[in-house]
Amino acid sequence: MKTLINPSTKLKSSLDREDYEEILTLKKCCLEIEDVSLKLELDYKLNKALNESIDKDKINEFMFYEDEKLIGYMGICQFGSDTLEVNGMVHPDFRRLGVFKRLFSLVRDEWSKRESQKMLLLCDCNSTPGINFIKSTVAHYENSEYEMFLVGEAREGVTIKSLKLRKALNKDAKEIARQNAIYFQVSSLDGNSTLPEEESKHGMDTFLAELNESVIGKVHIEVQNGVGGIYGLGVLPDYRGKGFGRDILMKAVEKLREQQVQQIMLQVAVKNRKALNLYQSCGFKETSTMDYFKLSKI
Repeated sequence: MKTLINPSTKLKSSLDREDYEEILTLKKCCLEIEDVSLKLELDYKLNKALNESIDKDKINEFMFYEDEKLIGYMGICQFGSDTLEVNGMVHPDFRRLGVFKRLFSLVRDEWSKRESQKMLLLCDCNSTPGINFIKSTVAHYENSEYEMFLVGEAREGVTIKSLKLRKALNKDAKEIARQNAIYFQVSSLDGNSTLPEEESKHGMDTFLAELNESVIGKVHIEVQNGVGGIYGLGVLPDYRGKGFGRDILMKAVEKLREQQVQQIMLQVAVKNRKALNLYQSCGFKETSTMDYFKLSKI
């Protein structure tokens, strides 16, 4: 059995290019052994570190080394809400040596210093080691989310010419937060609403859907390494069931096509059957399932 001879840890508030490349190499090693999805948000984190100031008092990146080789990683994401999201991995040759346990202990210590009351642990439903570890933390299952990719050409419906997508400005931050609360049952931290113009600097563009200049929904799009992502799509309750959701989706696909993306993907809660049926009818197919487990301080 392999043992650790010269272990060390590195804790940082944000990633730099060297960290990014090391983590990608570790990710490649893990995916060669397991056919799973890892939602690490590395491109988002690197772009954010390069384009805006990071709170140096908060540790978000936890790296474990053996003889200067990265063998374990765990990261914290916080997308403008009160909940932390945590995902990570350990090199297949160094599992069952307490690496993940040590990293998670450091993450919990960091969590204890923050005001956030909830932490979500993310794991592909097919990752047996990951699921077993999460069970040992006494985290409770919260929900699951499909990752879906567009197969072939999108199957469009009737185009609604009066519906336009307008790129959001910082002044729209409260409206975006209000819609997120409606669609995803989350609340923004007081005074800490995500600013769309700042998000654009690190790759995430937000669009408000307007019908005759009235806002009726929104969508976020992102391009990373040739893959276009569609996130946070929603239609306000008074406008549902009228084809606006499909048209917003198709307009988002069109904007991504303009950027010459190789693939287009999105994520949707497994329990959101209406959204799932919409995406399937437009040509998207499920490729993986991410399980979310919740820990609370209370």
